[in-house]
Amino acid sequence: MNKKLAAAVSGGAVLMLVLSGCGGDDGDKKTDAWAKKVCDSWQPELKKIEQANADIKRVATESSKPEEVQSTDSAAFGTMSESYKAMGTALTGAGVPPVKDGEKTQAAAVMGFESTAQGYTALKTKMDALDAKDQGKFAEGLKDVASGLDEATKGGKEALDQLKSGGLDKAMNSQKGCQVTTPAPAKS
Repeated sequence: MNKKLAAAVSGGAVLMLVLSGCGGDDGDKKTDAWAKKVCDSWQPELKKIEQANADIKRVATESSKPEEVQSTDSAAFGTMSESYKAMGTALTGAGVPPVKDGEKTQAAAVMGFESTAQGYTALKTKMDALDAKDQGKFAEGLKDVASGLDEATKGGKEALDQLKSGGLDKAMNSQKGCQVTTPAPAKS
């Protein structure tokens, strides 16, 4: 069951890799400056999300006790919630993107990141409520948590889609701060 949760969470990690890529064209300098401001703010959050995903995978692939899985996953969900909230705040702080329908694009993306932050808060609450002392109940509870991951990450995926459809993907892809390097697997 832990492996299913790790696989589901890894799908959420893909969310953050969507905007990462190889550089773009020179593009509009205002758009590039806006993207740099956003991506520089996002970089520490993206690293935290990647580390949280790595922690979840680690306890899922090792023979971890339910208590360790619970505390690790709970902490990871809390970190992800805070990071997605911070990413939405960074979008707001960067100002309206200098593209057509920039205000609409920004507002929709911020709402998406806030939705994902709330989704991870809900998953953390569910994880904290699991009975780690009863293996059967814990396994059932993990299924419930894993089934909520798609819904939790939906807003963030929509936020990225909104930014891409708003024409910001090339500018953001060219920024080092929006490029995530996947961490090397932990040695066992």
